[in-house]
Amino acid sequence: MSGASHFTAFEGEKILYKGPLADLILKVKKRLGRSENSSIMIFSDSTGKNIDFNFHGSEKDVLKRLEIYSEEIGSDQSAGPGRPRLGVVSREISLLPRHWEWLATQSGGSSAYLRKLVDEARKKESGQNTLKQLQERTYKFISVMAGDLNGYEEALRALYKRDEKKFIALTEVWPRDIREHALELARPVFE
Repeated sequence: MSGASHFTAFEGEKILYKGPLADLILKVKKRLGRSENSSIMIFSDSTGKNIDFNFHGSEKDVLKRLEIYSEEIGSDQSAGPGRPRLGVVSREISLLPRHWEWLATQSGGSSAYLRKLVDEARKKESGQNTLKQLQERTYKFISVMAGDLNGYEEALRALYKRDEKKFIALTEVWPRDIREHALELARPVFE
């Protein structure tokens, strides 16, 4: 299955390109040429979200926009207290008194220990999506690309019930690329 940095571009019901966002954006721009209007839709394979991107201007303009777009996606940090140069952002968390008491007894202080706990949890999850995340990414994709197609609602029910046979049967009437991409996104749900 495609990783977090992979995207899929559709023109109508056909897949045009798959791959990293930068490569895909350049291929789409080349295909569009000077055209101002595009029916090309780009989806994140990790989230299922439709990416809205402005292709107007030169290839250089598009690359600059991509740079800004990538920075915005990667930065959901708010300005404020912390150590911004080190990437540390201060935010508020709420714990019960017994939690604060326990944290105070840990070596390195509360913040250091909380960072350690978060890092350990991230290592355990590394690359693993939860069932809900896997279902949601498939839902987001098919709601845009297959929302008006026969069997859409029943296919969603099958997805959330983890009924692979029914999902495949219901999507059989969908256009091939939409069906195959939906199944590619949903496959881990059924494993």
